[in-house]
Amino acid sequence: MKHASHPDVIKRLKRAHGHLASVITMIEEGRPCLELAQQLHAVDSAISNAKRELIQDHMEHCLVDETGSKESKKALSEFKALAKYL
Repeated sequence: MKHASHPDVIKRLKRAHGHLASVITMIEEGRPCLELAQQLHAVDSAISNAKRELIQDHMEHCLVDETGSKESKKALSEFKALAKYL
């Protein structure tokens, strides 16, 4: 199933992929560890942001109670808030 957020998630992952390739080149060139750590942190953040967006989108569009009860909406809202800490 394709969601509206998927193109943005793909863009983020492609950017992270390119950035990771640059980090590999930096390692091969013997760049300083501090620079490598900074760049790896950026790659990690990009992947984490893509993951977060994908999960939030899934919860928003796929974990819907057909009845739309107040209790289920509250439970989903709490679950989404908790998922931000994953």
